[in-house]
Formats: sequence, structure tokens, C-alpha cells
Amino acid sequence: MLAGLGTGLSLIVVIGAQNAFVLRQGLRREHVFWVVVACAASDMILMALGTGGLEQVSRLAYWLLPVLRWAGVGFLIVYGVLTLRRAFKSESMSATGEGRPVSLGRCLATCLALTYLNPHVYIDTVLLIGSVANSHRPLQWSFAAGAMAGSWIWFTALGFGARWLRPVFASPVAWRVLDIVITAIMWTLAVSLILG
Repeated sequence: MLAGLGTGLSLIVVIGAQNAFVLRQGLRREHVFWVVVACAASDMILMALGTGGLEQVSRLAYWLLPVLRWAGVGFLIVYGVLTLRRAFKSESMSATGEGRPVSLGRCLATCLALTYLNPHVYIDTVLLIGSVANSHRPLQWSFAAGAMAGSWIWFTALGFGARWLRPVFASPVAWRVLDIVITAIMWTLAVSLILG
């Protein structure tokens, strides 16, 4: 289980599109619980599918990863544009939660899109965790449980721990910088998907 925990954390503790979104929602204190649950539960489902043998199915569905790849590229580019626009709008956010609130439905839709339209999530959770878990037979489910626990620990810490960064984000300029960094992450991921 500890091996799974370490492997899971090593794969998800990277600032990517999903983590940047969780951080932003944590700083805003907006729908944090549901965002954490959506991200961690999604990882849990995908890791369970990988451990249960979806790796073999994904080899048969050879067309799936390219479709996800290009859908992810499109989504990341558009999301980056919207984030960059938000960075330069006059109604910039502040750490006190000012700014337009986002509905729970829209927030979760964005969260799930950032999760399931990212081909890397399938590579990391289904293929990689699934393969490594199955190499630990007959304890593959113990390994997977450790990786799943790592996901819950990380997203909970990131979402609810973001409040410790609120003093840094007391200035609207810090929010603009965060949005610009998020845009850069989105576009870098899009380029890496195009080139990869």
C-alpha cells in the first residue's frame, strides 16, 4: 500500500491543468469540497479500471487516445484563452472571494473536462498505475488502494490548503499572475500533446 501511495503521489503532485484549477478554486473558497471529490473520485475510478484490466481494453481501442489527445488540445487552448482574458479584465479577483461566483454545475463541468479530456490522466492512472499495480500480484488492489489514497490526500491538501496562500493573493495583481501562469500551463500542455 505504501508503494502505491508513493507512486500515486509522484504522478499527481505536478502542477497541471487539473491541479491549477483545484488551487484556484481553493483560493476562491468556492465549491472546494465538490472539486476535491470530483478529482479524487475520478482518479479512483480510473485507477480501479486500470488495475482491473482496462489496460488490455485500451490496447484494443487504439483510436481512443488520439481522439482524447485532440479533444484535450482544443479544450486546453480554449480554456487558456478564457483564463488569459480573465487575467486582463478590470474585475480581477481578490483573496476575499470577490469576483463573479461560478455555479456548482459549471465548476464541476470545467473540473471534469480538465480531468477526462486530458490524455495524460489515462496514461498515468489507467495504464501506469494499472500496470504497476498488476506487477504487485496478488497485492495489486492493496497497491491501487495506496495510489487512490495518495490522490485523496493530494487533492484535499491542495484544495483546502490553498487558504494558507490567501495572504499572497490579497492583491489583484497576484490573481492576474496566477491566471497568466495557468494560461501558460494550459498552452504548454496543449503543445506537448500536439508534439507528443
